[in-house]
Amino acid sequence: MINKKIMMESVYSQLAIDYNCSPDDFLKDGFIFTEASENKDRRPFPWVTPRIEIVTSGRSVVINASRDILPYIREQLEGKTRYEALCMPFVYGISPYFLSDIGKISPMINPDGFEYEIVERSSIKKLYDIAGFRNALQYDENHPRPDVLVTLARSNCEIVGIAGASADCKTMWQIGVDVLPPYRGKGLAVSLVNMLTLEILRRGYIPYYGTDGSNVVSQQVAVRAGYIPAWAHCYKTRLDGVLIPPVC
Repeated sequence: MINKKIMMESVYSQLAIDYNCSPDDFLKDGFIFTEASENKDRRPFPWVTPRIEIVTSGRSVVINASRDILPYIREQLEGKTRYEALCMPFVYGISPYFLSDIGKISPMINPDGFEYEIVERSSIKKLYDIAGFRNALQYDENHPRPDVLVTLARSNCEIVGIAGASADCKTMWQIGVDVLPPYRGKGLAVSLVNMLTLEILRRGYIPYYGTDGSNVVSQQVAVRAGYIPAWAHCYKTRLDGVLIPPVC
């Protein structure tokens, strides 16, 4: 199974590709400004411009921006605190990301009254006919971040909860989970995420869990399933219509 050292080295290496910096930059102090670039092996999230993303794992703050607006962004953020940078009026959408608590995470006792199943990649397409699990499934067999592994729960033969993993890059699989409304509050989401996480680790990949900063219930699921906060990512911009001085 992956240990904490290997996990963190792999995560920082991937974030460095995504945000065009060095893996060591996440362990430094202060602000680090980098130019946005569609680097090879980046996680294939949508590429929008003008682009500014702010990432911190608790020490440095990596500010990744399009070349034409980077001088303006640097001018606006230099001298600010981490909190001030993440609260600037031209950025929004702060999401916490979680990594499994290696060495402490363990199998949970699943809620009674349900049947549980692990679904391999070759059979996931069959689940796309079932609505209601948009956080867990891509519903697209040709998606750039394909569904690769699923845990699910059934009640009286009906699928009522799904946790799904998408292969976001060579080393990291992201987990999402959905439970149908009548079955929430029974611990299903926590159990499905925990089960899926341990299976991903057993296969040698790094599971990670992302959610919205306002989704407290989802964050509670992550913690109860064996995750700890790892980084925060401010990924949206209000730069459209902002008058930015041209690059000289």
